[in-house]
Amino acid sequence: MLSKKLFCFSIMISVGFGAFCQTPSLSQLFYPNITLKTEIMPDASMSNGHQFGLNRSSALGIIPLSTEISAGIGFGKKADIQAKHTLLIANLAQINTTIDGKEQPDGGYKTMGLTYVQLKASLREKFWVYGVGGGVTQSNETFFNPQPYFYGGAARLRILGLRTQILYGTAIVYSQKFRIIPIFGFTKSFGDDWKVSGILPFRASVTYKANQWLHLDFNTVYDGFSGGYQEYSAAEKLVRRQNYQHVKFTLSANAHVLNVFNLGIEGGLTAFRQVKTFNTANENLATSTMPATPYLGLSLRYITSKSKLSSKFMKGTGIDF
Repeated sequence: MLSKKLFCFSIMISVGFGAFCQTPSLSQLFYPNITLKTEIMPDASMSNGHQFGLNRSSALGIIPLSTEISAGIGFGKKADIQAKHTLLIANLAQINTTIDGKEQPDGGYKTMGLTYVQLKASLREKFWVYGVGGGVTQSNETFFNPQPYFYGGAARLRILGLRTQILYGTAIVYSQKFRIIPIFGFTKSFGDDWKVSGILPFRASVTYKANQWLHLDFNTVYDGFSGGYQEYSAAEKLVRRQNYQHVKFTLSANAHVLNVFNLGIEGGLTAFRQVKTFNTANENLATSTMPATPYLGLSLRYITSKSKLSSKFMKGTGIDF
């Protein structure tokens, strides 16, 4: 699913493509947590005269595997200190699309994916993030004939001060064909209350910290999905693939409750909407566009526990992608 590929990508390289209304941060990678979300977009007229609607429910879990700190001899026989942190990111989602008020495909799409991430920092090699993963997005009709997607990449993080960091790298995505995507990320804090951040070309946000337990975010996010289904004719069943894309312009509010919960609500518009249909040869059979439509997202994150060592490390370095 395109949205989950991009979300895992941005998390993979800085926890920044966000398909979730709760603003991600790099500190999330250091403790187990799970985020549940539902998204609602009402029916809108397609350029072919039909009505298209979309609802999505999803779960994303972050599972730290290990944190290692070691000292040794690096390149040029010089002393070096290295720190490694590895984790898994798992996602599940249910996507329901409607055409003229009727669910199509029947039962919607189901997606699942898994991403392996490693953060590596050393005196000699600086700060790098690596990741690889994959998954499937299929309807009930095509679930046993899946077309999986895969992705991987690496990015370098440069710390220009406690309030400024940039990130750059390259990602490779396979979904019917290979794509190479250059990545550029940034975060810049202005005082104690404002921050601008982004992972281009996936998302950009302006964050205002109202107080310790509430912050607001102005978001621009590229999102969508790509899933297989069957089209029925008088003679046979034909395998098709639906690709949906949009850009979200939203305002989100996130509140921390009881130290272990983060509640989020996001509202705004989805624009530049487009639906494409492909056959098994990856040939574009039809393309339809839609006008901007309202968007509503609700999310709940449960934080199991925080690592004191990781929290101090993140706070001390000022890294907060």
